[in-house]
Amino acid sequence: MKTVLITGCSSGFGLETARYFLARDWQVIATMRTPRADVLPPSERLRVLALDVTDPESIRKAIDAAGPIDVLVNNAGIGAASPAEFTPIATVRGIFETNTFGTIAVTQAVLPQFRERKAGVVVNVTSSVTLRAMPLISAYRASKAAVNAFTEAMALELEPFGVRARLVLPGRAPDTRFADNAHAHMHGLDHEAYAGVVKQVFAQFQDTSAPTTRSQDVAEAVWRAATDPSSPMRIPAGADAEAWAAEVG
Repeated sequence: MKTVLITGCSSGFGLETARYFLARDWQVIATMRTPRADVLPPSERLRVLALDVTDPESIRKAIDAAGPIDVLVNNAGIGAASPAEFTPIATVRGIFETNTFGTIAVTQAVLPQFRERKAGVVVNVTSSVTLRAMPLISAYRASKAAVNAFTEAMALELEPFGVRARLVLPGRAPDTRFADNAHAHMHGLDHEAYAGVVKQVFAQFQDTSAPTTRSQDVAEAVWRAATDPSSPMRIPAGADAEAWAAEVG
């Protein structure tokens, strides 16, 4: 029986991915900053561990407690919506600490066991906005694009050891709390100079006729990345993400 460790499982993509792997008879280590076992179905194949991806000691304790794993899914992330001009540097650093440096740090903690066993898969969940620019998310997009670049280079290093690295690129997902969480990192949206672009972006977000991404789409894409050795490096997840990927080729 194989084991997957997933970060950011308290809600959204991480929670749905944990459920997806549990339903397919995997052992699942679901991690979150504040552990809550009640969000997942009871199972003897489930362990819920505390893990703050911005805290080196928390990472060390979680990976030690997890023991051998077969797949690492780096899903934990935070969003932000602000004009670049008004995004505080402290906010930018916070976004990179979680989305970029947190992903790298957890990956580094797991790679020694993968390399020694000559087996394992790293799946990094980033975003389809790395495929096509849009306003108000410059810091968020940059943090996820950095993970794309990191993963693609790392994959070349790991290939001789039989270890795979893949990217899952979700689109906009109204069925998650991601947008709500991003409210804590919004700055300058009420400035008159950016009123036009803010109105345009929020109108797009509120357009219920536009294609979007379901959490289930992301779970399915992560499953493919984890279990299909022939999967491509970048796997778009969701109708909107797939459309964007087709546009850029």
